[in-house]
Amino acid sequence: MATLVTVAPLFLGTEPFPTAAYLVSMLMGVGFAIAAAGVLRTIAVQRRQARETRQVRSAR
Repeated sequence: MATLVTVAPLFLGTEPFPTAAYLVSMLMGVGFAIAAAGVLRTIAVQRRQARETRQVRSAR
């Protein structure tokens, strides 16, 4: 959505945003990468916990 808002003036023929707005919009990819890394880290932690739980139950 933010990308559409940023490039809309280019297609609508209105006054373009300042250069800083375009630079900030390029940071969206960085935010997506950070979020994806957090999801992958959470998955790894949950898998490790499940594996440990299985090992404890099988030892009993």
